[in-house]
Amino acid sequence: DGRISSVAVQQLIEQISCMNKAKMIDHVGGVEEGAYEIYTYVEKIIKQDILGCEMTDLEGKDLGSKEDSSAPEEVFGDVLWDVHDEQEQTEAFQHASNSTCELGFEKYFERLNDLVAAPAPIPPLLVSGGPGSGKSLLLSKWIQLQQKHSPNTLILYHFVGRPMSTSSESALIIKRLTLKLMQHSWLVSPLTFDPAKLLEEFPRWLEKLSARHQGSIIIIIDSIDQIQQAEKHMKWLIDPLPVNVRVIVSVNVETCPQAWRLWPTLHLDPLNSKDVKSLISAECNSANVKLTKEQEKKLERHCRSATTCNALYVTLLGKTIACVGSTGNIDEILQQCCQCQDTVSLYRLVLKSIQESLQSDKERGLLREILCVIGVSHNGVSESELMELFPELTSAVLASLLHSLHKMCLLTYGCGLLKFQHLQAWEMVKLEYMEAGENVISAYRQKLVEYFTMQLSHDRVTWRSADELPWLFQQQGDKQKLHKCLLNLFVSQNLYKRGHFAELLSYWQLVGKDKSSMAAEYFDSLKEYEKSSEGEESMICLADLYETLGRFLKDLGLLSQAVAPLQRSLEIRETALDPDHPRVAQSLHQLAGVYVQWKKFGNAEQLYKQALEISENAYGAEHPRVARELDALATLYQKQNKYEQAEQLRKKSFKIRQKAARQKGSLHGFALLRQRALQLEELTLSKDTPDNARTLNELGVLYYLQNNLE
Repeated sequence: DGRISSVAVQQLIEQISCMNKAKMIDHVGGVEEGAYEIYTYVEKIIKQDILGCEMTDLEGKDLGSKEDSSAPEEVFGDVLWDVHDEQEQTEAFQHASNSTCELGFEKYFERLNDLVAAPAPIPPLLVSGGPGSGKSLLLSKWIQLQQKHSPNTLILYHFVGRPMSTSSESALIIKRLTLKLMQHSWLVSPLTFDPAKLLEEFPRWLEKLSARHQGSIIIIIDSIDQIQQAEKHMKWLIDPLPVNVRVIVSVNVETCPQAWRLWPTLHLDPLNSKDVKSLISAECNSANVKLTKEQEKKLERHCRSATTCNALYVTLLGKTIACVGSTGNIDEILQQCCQCQDTVSLYRLVLKSIQESLQSDKERGLLREILCVIGVSHNGVSESELMELFPELTSAVLASLLHSLHKMCLLTYGCGLLKFQHLQAWEMVKLEYMEAGENVISAYRQKLVEYFTMQLSHDRVTWRSADELPWLFQQQGDKQKLHKCLLNLFVSQNLYKRGHFAELLSYWQLVGKDKSSMAAEYFDSLKEYEKSSEGEESMICLADLYETLGRFLKDLGLLSQAVAPLQRSLEIRETALDPDHPRVAQSLHQLAGVYVQWKKFGNAEQLYKQALEISENAYGAEHPRVARELDALATLYQKQNKYEQAEQLRKKSFKIRQKAARQKGSLHGFALLRQRALQLEELTLSKDTPDNARTLNELGVLYYLQNNLE
């Protein structure tokens, strides 16, 4: 009713008002209207402040939400970039580095520094240790030091999560590292999305950039042994690296491939008694729990074996004592902890204590269901999905369970999904709840299959359905259902548009189809879908599907098969919308890209010029979309050695991007492009964006090719 209901609410409002980064939405009215207002505002923040999308009046009104004219995938031109994957890596890095304890890492830092300074050639450095020994923590802390003290060093990192998750897929890792390299290189040749070619071309991108980079380049891959078929897909590690490139990989000492054991190795020693005491004291002090001298000595004696003196075990031990010790008998829990001789058994004790804290068998049953469902999923499960999977689960019970599971290092959040914080936690859940084996796992997978199948509708597929369903069918070995799922055009479109091309191909290979057969089946499905498409909205959606198929086939090098769907997409948009509509320009741009790869430069030039004219008429001459078409034409001219024409277009593009950056305050691409081309910092004329840096790079290349050294 517009009145503040209590003193506590008033205090909360005052606190929020004092925070610079907080936004309070003052709404009086119905709940649904309030929720919609919040949703709209959050969407605006994501699009404008985080992704840097420019929402013009034309896009907002004339084109509607369907236009999506500033999609994040186009920050690199036609290169697809998954915001979710990048955010996952950012969160993984933050999670790995959130410990305040250094654990005597100084001696390891020196060894890592020596590697960077050592004369080339030098093979990758292997950081090895047992499970939970602190490898991720060490690498993340060292990355932070390097970023602080060596700003000219380009650091590319990837933290591999649980085996079989998206973060462990080799093609996605190589694609991500390649795109990171592309931020610091000039874009002349397009990036292939064929997994085999991508792997083959990565060393060339590395060589190309290293020859132009002023400082060192460091590539860090944490838990590389968890990558699917690591030895096969990481062959580039064995080849001689460029002189200023250093590679550091961490492995579990038990699962390290034999061939890699010959590399220089930095092995993490067990924690000494001082570090053990420091870790446990930090946890106990945070809960105001005081240990006696005798209890401290008992813990010190216990943490002396190889499996009880690693960082994860000791941290978990400290949390367990702190949690139980604040309300119960410390000696009793200490006795129970001392019977746990490894991290998995200690996790078992933690789970037991959480079970005992619950009030009913129903809650204990829900705890089991939650952990098992998360465990059998591809990339985790969200809170809202859990609420829908288990209708009897109340938000209060869920909040309480998740608080305990997160506090005790069982679960963590990644991109809004709940997943296991450490591999040992998942191992414990399998031992505790899934001793019956594959039948139990299959039953939980089936529960997820039924849920996401229900979520699936023909005209709207969420990224969650596309992520989970095909993977679950693959795990079940159900080729028939997998095939049917893949022929849901919206599932495939979702996977492709987020750059998961290798995953999509692997599914098709599993059902026994090669690339050409896959292309034919998709095209037939689209023609069948077209028969039931009526009305403008449905036809626009159909055009999007045709375009996605064409781009996918182009990326796989199937140029002759890519033309037909892209041509059909163009025809539909010209009819359903208008020949001068910006979406027609998008179709022309994509079709031109095929002709460029086909080396039919005359056809490509004509299409690019049409797209440029439409974009200028629709958006005005100084819109980023116009800059995109200018860049495409410039690259085309450059391929034909028409350097003067290319230079003029690059300059024009640069001025447009520079002006757009000023208007938006240099936020463009903030979430996607975290690092600029560092060697060009002194050349920027105003607040720069990665697009500007890329354009400057390309201008520099053109001047070099013209021998215009000034």
